Amino acid sequence: MTKRFAAIDIGSNTFRMLIGETAATNHHTPWRTVYYTHRIIRLGEGLHHSGRLADAAMSRAMTAFAEFAEILSQHQVSAENTLAVATAAMREAANGVAFRDRVQTETGIAIRIIDGDSEARMSLSGAGAVLKPATRADMLLFDIGGGSTEFIRANNHHCRDAISTKMGVVRLVEAHLNSDPPSASDYQAMLAAANLHLADVEAHWGIVAPPRHLVGTAGTVTTLAATELDLCPYNADTINNHWMSLAAFESLRERLLSMDHTERQVIRTIEPGRADLIIAGLAIVETVLTRWGYAGMYVVDAGLLEGAWLEISHS
Repeated sequence: MTKRFAAIDIGSNTFRMLIGETAATNHHTPWRTVYYTHRIIRLGEGLHHSGRLADAAMSRAMTAFAEFAEILSQHQVSAENTLAVATAAMREAANGVAFRDRVQTETGIAIRIIDGDSEARMSLSGAGAVLKPATRADMLLFDIGGGSTEFIRANNHHCRDAISTKMGVVRLVEAHLNSDPPSASDYQAMLAAANLHLADVEAHWGIVAPPRHLVGTAGTVTTLAATELDLCPYNADTINNHWMSLAAFESLRERLLSMDHTERQVIRTIEPGRADLIIAGLAIVETVLTRWGYAGMYVVDAGLLEGAWLEISHS
């Protein structure tokens, strides 16, 4: 049997797992997917207020990890060929390391808690594997998570610099979403909060022009793209390199902001658990597009998960 490798992306909102084999050179991605699954867990729920992973969130996570461990066993993926990476929630929580150790003891899954730079590097590696050469020649890749958003300036596969901000959809929802449907003041508060983080990004860059192309990855932007396209069932190949214009984004924003939680959740391209978070996602995307004058963004499904897979498969 061809050697199989697995990657697990343990995000503040979503857990994702990819089992794959190295693909033939003419394949559209470096991996051939054997199995893929994900779960919306909200591991970072309440972390913004308490500084700790909540018991309920850890319980949901343990259920997912037990399922993942069983799937890895069924597909005969060894522990040494598996890379599980944890991001903002686990690295910031006071009990994050203790929870990491508990997961390994109870499920056998060894988790690497990665810093923002490593997260950005892996996201760039994964996204770059599927982006068109013209796009990745000069791009700003942003990766929206539940607890953080990474901004990576890159030329081709070379990372010029990366910055991780504590701007995530779970954080923004918990801090500012108080009405259903979202009130104008709620949404404006999210925009203002996002702008403060982007000011920090600009300070990190210095006096320079933003890269030519904007590329978004992770669940927020892929959900927006799938909703724009009414893409059901979801197809990663259709999402990769999809262009969402500013006008298309604004139309989608107005549609979603006019709905209440129940109405958004009925949309078949919005998974259970994302109906509130998508509002914070809109605010982050809008701020990035308008502050830096982009006419739209390219969307990629591939990111941190695929970057982790590439790392373990080449180690």
